[in-house]
Amino acid sequence: MLTKRLIACFDIINGRVTKAVQFQDNIDVAPAEALASAMYDAQIDELIFYDITASAQKRGIDIETVKKVAQCVFIPFTVGGGIKSLNDMYEVLKAGAEKISVDSMAVRNPQIISEGARAFGSQCVVLSTQVKKSEAMPSGYEVFIDGANLATGMDAIEWIKRGQELGAGEICLNSINNDGTLSGYDLDLMKLADAAVSVPLIASGGAGLPEHLKTLFTDTEAQAAIISSMLYSPRLEKNYTPRELKEYLMTNDVCVRPPV
Repeated sequence: MLTKRLIACFDIINGRVTKAVQFQDNIDVAPAEALASAMYDAQIDELIFYDITASAQKRGIDIETVKKVAQCVFIPFTVGGGIKSLNDMYEVLKAGAEKISVDSMAVRNPQIISEGARAFGSQCVVLSTQVKKSEAMPSGYEVFIDGANLATGMDAIEWIKRGQELGAGEICLNSINNDGTLSGYDLDLMKLADAAVSVPLIASGGAGLPEHLKTLFTDTEAQAAIISSMLYSPRLEKNYTPRELKEYLMTNDVCVRPPV
């Protein structure tokens, strides 16, 4: 049985972690390196770092903040936002990341996926995709880019299939409709994705209760879950620790890395 992973995702603005609802109304949480250190000490399995304004502002990633975070964690660390070239990927890896996430630039230049996979290995390339429900799309979901502000007219499931063909070793699907709502993951989206691709899938958007994780892992084939709001959102009356969530999942027969 594959071990399921719990992932903290940092949406970074000016070196600080923020928290939004459906990609709007970001509120400040903490300096990125301070929260990274706290999450590492609390035994989170992985960390994803998105410089969420880099693509929209047409600038490079905040490499100094990447370095600060990398010095605080010794777990798999994925970085995305403003990645436009192989050199950008190299700089992020050199700064301490283990994996690179491509999103908006991959839509504009899909070959960056295959170039990155050839240069660093598929295991280093994560295709991150922001999707919104759309009756105009064959799958019912459309890809959005630039911080979920720009509709692409691309079907989400067809896009992740192409991403896998180009060499992405992992796919992160974020439901814009569910993001920050604390109402649970979009299970229909994850089931469609699992039927379409064979690489590991990360579910993102909507987690608010431990039961949401149990349902995701028992009803879909998602291998990992982003749980940002549950860990540190000021909008929640109660935040959870990775230990609490793992103990709950283990009692419900979900295989996770046990806390120590």
